[in-house]
Amino acid sequence: MNRPVIDYQAVFQALPGPVALLTPELVYADANAEFLSMSGRTRGQVVGRYLFDVFPDNPNDRGATGMRNLYASLRRVVDTGERDSMALQRYDVEDPERLGVWQERYWSPVNVPVLAPDGSVALLLHRVEEVTELIRARGARGGERAPVLETELYTRARELQEVNERLRQAHAREREVALHLQRAMLPAPRPLGHHRAAVRYRPAVGALNVCGDWYDLADLPDGNRTVVAVGDVVGHGLRAAGVMGQLRSALSAASRVADGPAQALEVLGLYARSVDGAESATAVSVFIDWTGRTLTYSSAGHPPPALRHPDGTVTFLDQATDPPLGARPEHVPGPQAQTAFADGSALVLYTDGLIERRREDIDTGLLRLADSLARHGTTDPDTLGDALLTDLIPPSGLTDDTALIVVRL
Repeated sequence: MNRPVIDYQAVFQALPGPVALLTPELVYADANAEFLSMSGRTRGQVVGRYLFDVFPDNPNDRGATGMRNLYASLRRVVDTGERDSMALQRYDVEDPERLGVWQERYWSPVNVPVLAPDGSVALLLHRVEEVTELIRARGARGGERAPVLETELYTRARELQEVNERLRQAHAREREVALHLQRAMLPAPRPLGHHRAAVRYRPAVGALNVCGDWYDLADLPDGNRTVVAVGDVVGHGLRAAGVMGQLRSALSAASRVADGPAQALEVLGLYARSVDGAESATAVSVFIDWTGRTLTYSSAGHPPPALRHPDGTVTFLDQATDPPLGARPEHVPGPQAQTAFADGSALVLYTDGLIERRREDIDTGLLRLADSLARHGTTDPDTLGDALLTDLIPPSGLTDDTALIVVRL
């Protein structure tokens, strides 16, 4: 059965509610018939013009806040990629046929991001519900209470807007602290002896760049081995960043004295039991032996690392997997496996945001990763890391945080 061809422009114009599309610079890109009818403007008076040139604040009302509140909401959507439902706004509109005459209007706007393939905000969908007639009708039934009712509604709207602004400021402060914590706790990529590695770190769309994923890579004291690890803490924000930092530091320290990755993850699993917020956290660790040309690895509930061989074939290191950290009711030694590698191979560690998609089996994501690795005939870490992100990040952006490490072997 052939699927019908959908004319989305016709659908947009037929929407029963007032809707407009704005660019991130707040210039009207389009407006449907209901929006034009509600606002009393023609298409030529709206499209291509700056929002607040079309609808400025009433200069005769010193207490007017509609423009300022709407601007703050729209900028918040552009900055965060998250929708914003505004409290009831009094936003007077100038009569287009009688300049200088302002009509008192009450609007309830919702602003929604329209995302580009790279996850950035390409457009803003601005939907407006006008409730002016409802307020007037209630006021008419109340007789002398009409002015009181309008004042009460407007005051309540102002109070709700102030609460939203305080919440936004608190969220912004949390984001700033969490970002600082991340930068302090995650190591800057550095040379591993004479070996090359690349790190890529991408937040989920709407996560405000604050992630619970982490990575670590360092040469061990014996001079012949390098440890590479990635992990994933459930959640976002300051709490996840704090847990992430604790687990990364603990594994980094354990790896420097452990016999191998299984023992290091055992220590981390025991430690995780005492850390609030570490429940269901996962991690994988690989010890690279440069002299023996072997990879020794162990996983605690984490997706398997991938090894790209010089001939383009791909092997997943999936023979030593345990449940997530601290999940076993009793402590038992963790699994560990070893495999050889040839010069010119590439080792890839990642978190689940790179491969997992909603309503999709994880094996599909692993096959997608293997196909991308096989197609790219390079083991240069920076080039390969960028290629993997280009291939595997969906057009709508990541729905989960992603850390990625590529090491040339």
